[in-house]
Amino acid sequence: MPVCHVVAAPSSVEWIATDTARRAPRSAAAWRARLGRQPIVTSDGRTIGYEFLYRAPSRRPVRVDRWTAARQDGATSAVLDCVFGGSGVSSVAADHLAFVNVTRSYLVGELSLPLDPARLVLEIVESVHADPAVLAGAKALRARGYRIAIDDFVGLDDQIALLPHADYVKLDIRDLARQGTALIRLAARFGAVLVAERVEDEPTLDRCAAAGFTLFQGNVVQPTIVFERASGVPSPRTR
Repeated sequence: MPVCHVVAAPSSVEWIATDTARRAPRSAAAWRARLGRQPIVTSDGRTIGYEFLYRAPSRRPVRVDRWTAARQDGATSAVLDCVFGGSGVSSVAADHLAFVNVTRSYLVGELSLPLDPARLVLEIVESVHADPAVLAGAKALRARGYRIAIDDFVGLDDQIALLPHADYVKLDIRDLARQGTALIRLAARFGAVLVAERVEDEPTLDRCAAAGFTLFQGNVVQPTIVFERASGVPSPRTR
């Protein structure tokens, strides 16, 4: 399968820039990526967005969460360039939202984000520590119009600290099985939209809807597809 070559975004896409902001490494040799995409839908099947994920050129599984901070920055950069660069986000997301995992560097302004807040949802992963700089960054980005999502919410202190700034909270149904409905009540504490992840069948979807979830992601909707980001024409293959 062809790979998605990561290149600098064209002038048609504006980027937030500050005196301290930098761009992550983007050489084709260092960052070649396939782009994973999975829809996020309502209970009646209406797509509201897609989560976009880093996929390595090889078929070997990767654990991005175990990489160094610098390499995680590069993976996020690769995904952002593949989604918002080239022919633009509409070619891979139509008129839907684009959910992308982001690192601390993007939240505190050390790395630049595409200036498309109406389309980009920043997913904060559980490895990000909610120190004062991160909390201030999340608040500022949200004030600029970006939406914030907390990924894999399990009630960690850092995740709880971020709840007042969250538009979406995503919960893996496997964690719900371990922690029960108290986790749902905690996640909904500040009124965020709840997203059930890894939903594999219709009965589970129905149970999640009854428990208060309004958005759903998982194989019951569609498995993640991996495609080439070339000329805005994806070449899908089911994982």
